[in-house]
Amino acid sequence: MIAKIRNAFNENFKDEYYDNLQQDVKETFGEECAFRISETPVFIDASLKNKIFDACDSIIEQLWEIDFDEIRQKFIPKSLQSPSPMGKPHFLAIDFGLCDDGNGNIVPQLIELQAFPTLFFYQPFLGKAVLKHYKNFPKGDFHYFFSKLNDKTYIEEVRKVILGDEKPENVILMELYPEKQKTRIDFWATKQALGIEVVCMTQIIKEGKKLFYIKDGIKTPIHRIYNRVILDELLQIKDLKTNINLNDDLDVEWVTHPDWFFMISKCIMPLLKHKYIPKSYYLNDYPIDLNLNKYVLKPLFSFAGKGINLYPTQETINDIKDKENYILQQKVNYASLVKTNTEKNSKVELRILYIWDEAANKLKPVINLTRMSKGELINVSHLTEDTWIGSSISFFENT
Repeated sequence: MIAKIRNAFNENFKDEYYDNLQQDVKETFGEECAFRISETPVFIDASLKNKIFDACDSIIEQLWEIDFDEIRQKFIPKSLQSPSPMGKPHFLAIDFGLCDDGNGNIVPQLIELQAFPTLFFYQPFLGKAVLKHYKNFPKGDFHYFFSKLNDKTYIEEVRKVILGDEKPENVILMELYPEKQKTRIDFWATKQALGIEVVCMTQIIKEGKKLFYIKDGIKTPIHRIYNRVILDELLQIKDLKTNINLNDDLDVEWVTHPDWFFMISKCIMPLLKHKYIPKSYYLNDYPIDLNLNKYVLKPLFSFAGKGINLYPTQETINDIKDKENYILQQKVNYASLVKTNTEKNSKVELRILYIWDEAANKLKPVINLTRMSKGELINVSHLTEDTWIGSSISFFENT
């Protein structure tokens, strides 16, 4: 987006910079990253940054106009609702495609949003590693943190959200078979930063409403769970044996409450309005004359791009029994905007990450996650063996 910066970066790029970054990942976390890391960060100018945060601010303002009790009853089966106190969502991720508006301008277009944590500790490592290893990094005033945070204050802020007033040994990051997850690099980064253990859901001990895990051979109480278990994945595993369910009545604090995964998600996108939000409709309530060629079919609660149909037909829709669990979303035109050192340029999807600021009683932007692709789907689970694609981070021009 900043031609001068991009050209200078590409001209002075060396494979050894990328190799050194990957080696740093391996040495820091004990293994290579399970998803592809792009060779390049993305550079975003002040004008596009303002458009992105104009959309973010509008989305968050509209969130608090939504009746989430109604959303909860409508979209979460009673059998899956957690009886724990809801509280506020501790996290929010807002995903934008960087798109061509048809007039040669790059604009953000909302792709989806989710009140669920993601790579909060790997991303600051990646930003710092880029600055460390890329000797071709351009001169200028750029940042990948938001809200005037830096390496130290960022960790302090996210630590406060996850630990609360608890000791690290009484807080766990809970996942399902964490050593097999593609995002596990972030689990190890979280453990290093906070001193909390990464615990498989199948290993948690339940005694009445109280939970425990084994730490250094000792049964240790769990007071707070940093939850990374995705219910969609949980429900797909047959004969899974666990001592707890996400909807159990437990004497534990959730970070974040499991029901927020459903309530702030694709299920509210038809309720949001903004020039950078594509139109969307619930599949059981869309205009009869809608041109399906201009829409994408998405399941409401899938994760990592699962179940998306880029070319829905009336026949496809007719075959869906649970239409209330899908939306049709207007297609957007991702711009091939990142000039690469290959024949094809890369497209970009940008995720702005928020945490709940208890003192200010609001969601606060803290960092970004960036994904690059040359194909139709922008997702690290759908990447080919191409180069200059994958997971990355954006550096924003300071204003």
